Amino acid sequence: MHEKIIILDFGSQTTQLIGRRVRDLKTYCEIVPYNKFPFGDESVKGVILSGSPFSVNDENAFKSDLTNIRGKYPVLGICYGAQLMVNLAGGEVSQPNSREYGRAHLNIQDKNDKLFGNIKQNSEVWMSHGDTIVKAPSNFTQVASTEDVEWAAYRINNEETWGVQFHPEVFHTEHGNDLLDNFLTICGMKRDWTPASFVESTVNDLRVELGNDKVILALSGGVDSSVTA
Repeated sequence: MHEKIIILDFGSQTTQLIGRRVRDLKTYCEIVPYNKFPFGDESVKGVILSGSPFSVNDENAFKSDLTNIRGKYPVLGICYGAQLMVNLAGGEVSQPNSREYGRAHLNIQDKNDKLFGNIKQNSEVWMSHGDTIVKAPSNFTQVASTEDVEWAAYRINNEETWGVQFHPEVFHTEHGNDLLDNFLTICGMKRDWTPASFVESTVNDLRVELGNDKVILALSGGVDSSVTA
């Protein structure tokens, strides 16, 4: 079974893009609903919390209990995911005077932070959020800011947990792939996943589970994508 990253989907339009970026880095990932974390799956090595169309202050906002996730796995919260961790820990998230949208430049305060290794000072990032982190809990450390966003990135002390209010998955973030790659390194990922290796490992797992010498695996392309082994 391939080691994997779990992406908890809070409804963002770019959740699938996060998955694509992770797979482009030769790492297997699964996107699951925000409240369907696969506890007990030993192949999970790290967790990404997606963005969301909601505000964390909305009554009907998607929220997850992260008690058994934070501290057990490396965690990266993106936009809403970052704000959610602040909100759940007793910090303050609220609307600024205007929506923070578009290009910004990153001021990295902690140049030794593992998530920001090899990321250039003043590099371009993409903001797209209606809320912003106003006050973080005392055990949250500011890692980076922009001209308009004080808490552009943070980490939680004594955990491998980070939050960023910009979107590393989009093209406009200059070193977005580098940041995601750094996170995968923190998770200890081997970078050995390809679609072909996924098919091979899935077939082998089915052989063991079913006790059959022959397995037919139908993929998304229908009959043309069936694999017999």
